[in-house]
Amino acid sequence: MASVAISPNYNTKKSFSYLTSSSSYFPFPRTITCRKKQQSEDGEISLPQMGRREVILRSSEMALLGAIFSFSGTKPNYLGVQKSFPHGGALALCPATNNCISTSENISDLTHYAPPWNYNPEEKRGKVSREIAMKELVEVIKSTKSDHFTPKVVEKKDDYVRVEYASPIFGFVDDVEFWFPAGKKAIVQYRSASRVGCYDLFGVNRKRIKALRLALEKKGWSSDDSV
Repeated sequence: MASVAISPNYNTKKSFSYLTSSSSYFPFPRTITCRKKQQSEDGEISLPQMGRREVILRSSEMALLGAIFSFSGTKPNYLGVQKSFPHGGALALCPATNNCISTSENISDLTHYAPPWNYNPEEKRGKVSREIAMKELVEVIKSTKSDHFTPKVVEKKDDYVRVEYASPIFGFVDDVEFWFPAGKKAIVQYRSASRVGCYDLFGVNRKRIKALRLALEKKGWSSDDSV
């Protein structure tokens, strides 16, 4: 979920990161992001501290603004399967902001990494085809509304689904992608990211993915930490 900008004193910065796969490294540029000009004594940038009352007051302010302006943002041009990645491609990395998670991130990145899903775990059910798994995923997407965000499937291919989640009050849009890579493993990669803002105050992206995973586990899916 996109978060409210607390001060106009922001600067922009383009950073680059490297995704690690086994022992090889390959570059993929992160997107431009905003950083709060607030530093601790050791020089590290820290997130602004907000009290519960301030969050409520600012949410009320944004609700009023949301009735006047559109906060949906613009669809990023880097969505979709990035063919420049080795091993058949991958979904995009996250920006340096805290409102995105992706299975493409390095497992050591606790802020952005999330494990992929397995729709054919050996211990839970027999083999199902990718077509059946895709159908199960779309059904769960349409029926699961974490934090009352409204899901809209805007793109669907044989191996890829993109969903736009709109917040109930502000109209913020989060882009969520799911990809079924080719190969023997029944793995689903995903990425959930807010279009605007720098922070995810309520952990909406992780909560959304968790809600979807729990619903899929009832159908026999599992989280795959081995990939």
